[in-house]
Amino acid sequence: MNADPRAELARLFSAGVAAVQGEAAVAKALANTAPIRFPAVLALGKAAASMYLGAHPGLSSGHRALIVTKHGHATDPRLAGQTVEIIESSHPIPNADSLNAGRRCLKFVLECTTETDLLVLVSGGASALVEDLVEGVDLAELRRITDELVASGADIATINAKRKSLSRVKGGRLLAAFPGKSIHALAISDVQGDDIGTIGSGIGACANPTIPYRCEIVASNAVARSAIARLAEDHGLRVIRNEEILYGDVSDAADRIVAACTDGPNGLYVFGGEPTVKLPHSPGEGGRNQALALLVAKRIADRDDLICLVAGTDGTDGPTEAAGAIVDGKSFHKQPGADEALARADAGRFLRETGDRLVTGPTGTNVMDLAIVRKLSPNP
Repeated sequence: MNADPRAELARLFSAGVAAVQGEAAVAKALANTAPIRFPAVLALGKAAASMYLGAHPGLSSGHRALIVTKHGHATDPRLAGQTVEIIESSHPIPNADSLNAGRRCLKFVLECTTETDLLVLVSGGASALVEDLVEGVDLAELRRITDELVASGADIATINAKRKSLSRVKGGRLLAAFPGKSIHALAISDVQGDDIGTIGSGIGACANPTIPYRCEIVASNAVARSAIARLAEDHGLRVIRNEEILYGDVSDAADRIVAACTDGPNGLYVFGGEPTVKLPHSPGEGGRNQALALLVAKRIADRDDLICLVAGTDGTDGPTEAAGAIVDGKSFHKQPGADEALARADAGRFLRETGDRLVTGPTGTNVMDLAIVRKLSPNP
């Protein structure tokens, strides 16, 4: 591997992301199924554009297609040559674009004929990107509820359960309105347990048991972590632990990461999951990954044997351009104010100023978060 531990961790992260990239995952899944030339495809989530490109060889000539994704996540130039409708919407907080996307998705489904085989591609982020509210709930109420849940540090299962109760398209309701022949759903999981009823608040599930429906999870956090472990071992690096333990509050997650590496031998430690963070009234810059990275940096301050990468596999951590950060024993004390940054949920600004952020751009996938730690022999 690269002699520079930071570059080594970045390379391993890239390998994990590549293994769950939407285009490749969908193409592989469709290649292993009975050939159906799908006349209609609905792609929803942060990885929707990439997933659509992977499905394109399996679509019929003149197919109908609707992609709903996050702003800035449909930039692949190959999309310009396709007859596909693209809606860019809001994430992580829904807005008017989300409501427009929800209405358009419902219309798209209802316009399918009785002979339509519908391909549905779902990835994380769809919960905020697509919405059609039940009667009596407006956008302001939805935003208030979402803000409160996110700020409270609620986990994704709790947030998605509430979203389902307010929605006419979540919890399998969108596809329950499908009048066609069959539904084939492919999903990239960004939730613990890889449940289609939780991914995107269940927008890719089908609540109508009379509709022929098939679902397959084509990429997950476990797949990404396995790819990282394989590459490391191929280059002679010993993998000590490979676990999905990044749940609960970011402070607790930081404790688990550091404890595992402190007590273990030299080598590589790979962790996955999606921790939560409680936000102050006026949070600063950054998301949960940058917060977790700075918390790890605090716990390993002045050590010279640990380097840690923490990043979101979608390439964006909260409303920032960074995926996360790479920190070591020098990061926390590179400049004053690290504790204050943590208290203000402003870790992103601190890490931007210290040069420790990891910026990848949108990745075409979303399988929660990764933490990769390299433990070296300490300098004498």
